[in-house]
Amino acid sequence: MNKKASLLFLFLILSFSFFVKGEIYSVKKIELWKNGELRGANIYQRKVYPELDDNLMGNEYMGTPYTLDDFKRLRKAGANYVNISCAGIFTEKPPYRLDRKSLGNLDRLIKLAKEADLFVVISFRTGPGRSEFTFFYGEDTESDPDNGWFTPDYYNDEVWQSKEAQRAWALMWRFVAERYKDSKVVVGYDLMVEPNSNDVLLDIWEPEDFYKVYKGTTYDWNSFYPNIVKSIRDVDPYTPILIQPLSYGEIKWFKYMKIIPFRNIVYTCHQYDPHVYTHQEIKDNLTYPGYFDTDWDGIPENFNEKWIEDLMKKMSDFARKNRLTIAINEYGGVRYAPGLSNFFKDMLNIFEKNKISHSIWMWYPDWKPWDFISEFNFLYGENPDNYSVVKNKISDVVFSFWEKNKYFPSNVRFTDKKKGGKGGRR
Repeated sequence: MNKKASLLFLFLILSFSFFVKGEIYSVKKIELWKNGELRGANIYQRKVYPELDDNLMGNEYMGTPYTLDDFKRLRKAGANYVNISCAGIFTEKPPYRLDRKSLGNLDRLIKLAKEADLFVVISFRTGPGRSEFTFFYGEDTESDPDNGWFTPDYYNDEVWQSKEAQRAWALMWRFVAERYKDSKVVVGYDLMVEPNSNDVLLDIWEPEDFYKVYKGTTYDWNSFYPNIVKSIRDVDPYTPILIQPLSYGEIKWFKYMKIIPFRNIVYTCHQYDPHVYTHQEIKDNLTYPGYFDTDWDGIPENFNEKWIEDLMKKMSDFARKNRLTIAINEYGGVRYAPGLSNFFKDMLNIFEKNKISHSIWMWYPDWKPWDFISEFNFLYGENPDNYSVVKNKISDVVFSFWEKNKYFPSNVRFTDKKKGGKGGRR
C-alpha cells in the first residue's frame, strides 16, 4: 500500500471511529467545574447499625443498597455526575486506621458509576473523630425521650477538639488521593460534608460571632482544611478539591472562607436557603413565590427570584473578587413545598448564568423500606402520599437542566498531566 493509500485508509478509520463514538473532548478536570459543566445528583450512604436500623438501610456494612440499575437510571435521566456522600474510609475512633470494608464499598460505588458513564465526586460525611450522628443532633433519647431513636453515646465530634483526629483526617485523604488520582471518572474530592463545629459544639450561628472568638482554634475549619489540601497535593496535583464553609456549607459563611494558594480548588456551598421553606412541614404551606419570614428575624420578606439572586450574589461576588471556581454540590427541598418546581427553575437558571455546577439532594435507590422517608425524592412528585415514580413538574425542571450535559466519561479524555507542570500551588 503506497503512502497516499495509507493516509486515505487512516482517514477512513478515524472517520468511522468518530461516527460510531461521537466527538471526544480533551479537557482538564478543573475545566468542567470552571465552566459549570457538571449537573447531577447526590447519593447517600452511611454505616448500618443493626441495633437501630431494623433493615431500614439494608443488611450490608453500608446502606442503603445502591445497584448498577440505580446509577444507570441517573445517567438515563441526563445527569453526568454523582456526588457520593458517604462514610470516610478511616475509623471514627482511635487508633485511627483504614476501614477496609468502607474502602471496598467506595471502590464498588465508583465502579458502578464508571459502568453507568457518570463522573464521581467523593464526599466524606464521617472520618476520624466524626460520626454520622452529627447530622441528627437532638434526635437522641435524652434530648427527645418520646421520639429519640439512638442514645447520646453515638455522637462523636472530637475532630473539632483533637489535633490527632485532624491529622488522621488529612492522612485519610492522602490515602484516597494516592488511590484515585489516575481515575478516569473521579473529578473531585469533597473534604468534609457540612462542617459544623459552630453548631454542634458551640451553638453559634453568626460568622462574625464565631470568628471573633474561635479564629485559629481547632474549631476553625479555616485552620483545619489547608492541611488536608496539602496532604492531597503532595501526591495528587490535579484532581479538583471541593471545600465548603462552616455552618453546614451555608452561603452566609462563604465570604469567611480562607483562600489558599493551591490550584484546582473548588469552593462550594450547600443551598437550602431559606430553610423554613425547603424543610417545611406539610402544614406550614409556605409558597414560592411568597411573603414570609425567611431568616427567623421576625420580619417577613418577599421570597421570589430577586431573593434568590440576592442570596447567590453573596457567593458569586466574593468568587469573582478572588477569582474562585465555585459550585453548589447540594441543593434541594421537600417535594411537597408549594411552588418547588418554580423555585428550582429560577435557582438553576441563576446557577447556569454564573457557570455553577450543581447536584440535587438526592437520587434515591430502588429500596422500598425508604419510601416513607422520601420527602426529598423529587421523582415522586408534589403529592406527599405518592410513593412511586411519576411524571411531575419538579423532575421536568431538573431533567431540563441535565439535558445541557455534553461531557461524560465515555467522551472525555483528561489532559491534566499533559501540560502545566506539577499543578500544585498557584
